[in-house]
Amino acid sequence: MALFGTDGARGVANRELTVEMALAIGKSAGALWGPGTRVVVARDTRTSSGMLEAGVAAGLTALGVEVEMAGMVPTPALAYLIKSTAADGGAMISASHNPPRYNGIKLLDGLGRKWPPEREAAVEASMEDAAQLSVEPEQIAPIRHLEDDAVLGYRQFLVQNFWGRIDPLNVVVDLAHGAAISTAVPVLEALGVKVSAIHAEECGERINQASGATHPEALQHAVRERNADLGFAFDGDADRLIAVDEQGHIVDGDAVLYVLACGLKRRGELAGGQVVATVMSNLGLERALAAEGIRLARTPVGDRWVAERMQEIGAVLGGEQSGHVILKQWLETGDGLLTALAVMAEMRSSRHSLAELTAPLERYPQVLHNVRLTTPLEDWSRLARLKQRVAEAERDLGSDGRVLIRPSGTEPLLRVMVEGRDREHIETWARRLVQSVEEELGARGIQTPTV
Repeated sequence: MALFGTDGARGVANRELTVEMALAIGKSAGALWGPGTRVVVARDTRTSSGMLEAGVAAGLTALGVEVEMAGMVPTPALAYLIKSTAADGGAMISASHNPPRYNGIKLLDGLGRKWPPEREAAVEASMEDAAQLSVEPEQIAPIRHLEDDAVLGYRQFLVQNFWGRIDPLNVVVDLAHGAAISTAVPVLEALGVKVSAIHAEECGERINQASGATHPEALQHAVRERNADLGFAFDGDADRLIAVDEQGHIVDGDAVLYVLACGLKRRGELAGGQVVATVMSNLGLERALAAEGIRLARTPVGDRWVAERMQEIGAVLGGEQSGHVILKQWLETGDGLLTALAVMAEMRSSRHSLAELTAPLERYPQVLHNVRLTTPLEDWSRLARLKQRVAEAERDLGSDGRVLIRPSGTEPLLRVMVEGRDREHIETWARRLVQSVEEELGARGIQTPTV
């Protein structure tokens, strides 16, 4: 499996992603940036992040790239720093929503966007020869540490843009022991919001564990228990958001896109009447947007593809069901806290609660099975029996359903998703499709299937 997937380089720290790899990535990326350029490096709270941060920074400076260390800040805050200081790019040390033992390296361009796959491929291709990459001793670049509160400008940026646009609500935030610790509570309190936080300790050993955007159950409980107006859960690097409404119901990225798209359309601010989402977004979102006269453009899974498609068609809003939302008016990348503020501003503007705003969105049941493989399978269409059954399922479901088969970009998994109006019916089709994979790959190609 390639080191770079849908969200940068990712792997188990000190096993699949070592400090030697971090050094090689830094040198290879530094060769592409070139001597005399300036790059901002940041990290999340993981224990291994400091180690990998040092490796990347050393590799960059060894190739003549000036490095500014931002410390522990969210990925969107790094994107803001890059753009606001006119840096040439950035490197974020984070495995986003993954468990503590994982880590990752995301490379960003001068606008704070993730590098395209071909540029990452160029880094990976030169890593084996990274030891030979160097500049003259006189060209070695310095490492500078930004002031203690490097994230202050980002916080001020958010407060200035939402000042007077948010009601003094009672909000619970789940910080997932991650990078949102440095931003969420100060920004919300500065805007007059009453905030209570859970999983708010800077503890890399517990990042994302039973907390945050991938585990919103604790937030649901806290919102109900504290009689809050709503709740927001962030992931480890705070670039995604899952909300919880006043009734304790989960509001995922699809529902957030619906709320924000309707608000933009009402104000005449939705360029081209289009929203971008991935193939994983619920069919119900597409139908609900269509009822409002809004078109949905779909992309492969990954917020980088959403950003690329937004650029191509001039869209101002896009995102993923998993909680990445890009509000191009403000930033070129997903930002959990910015999204939370936009949702609260929409609540004030419309004079509706979050539950009321999401009520028109009727979800279609989705069934997702993850078949764990012994080796990655990049082209599932070569499985003739599976391909035939997918065609049968699509004919059966018609316009009221979908089938999506895709390999994971970060793990040796084949994801089988079926969507339709009747849960029992799509469950049956999902089991048939998984069975087809098992029959064709056999014991040698399949580990224990997981759901």
